[in-house]
Amino acid sequence: MITTVENRKSQMRGIVCEILEIDPGEISEDSLFKEDHDADSLGMIEILALLEKTYSVTIDETELIRMVNLSGVYAVVASAAGWESAG
Repeated sequence: MITTVENRKSQMRGIVCEILEIDPGEISEDSLFKEDHDADSLGMIEILALLEKTYSVTIDETELIRMVNLSGVYAVVASAAGWESAG
């Protein structure tokens, strides 16, 4: 059975892959956006904006330093959304 957390993580992976123009199979929870996938600061701002729109949250741009990989993205969005578990 697919959990809500798995659904959210899958959707976030799709958002990141769409902005970075990479295949979902090319990215892991811990691969680094800039170092491993050539993300630039504009791409990271686009990811942040699309996450805010998708999840109806506000994420401070200072959180970008935590959003270096999918695990970080999920933790930041979970915190902004007030989800009980970021796991």
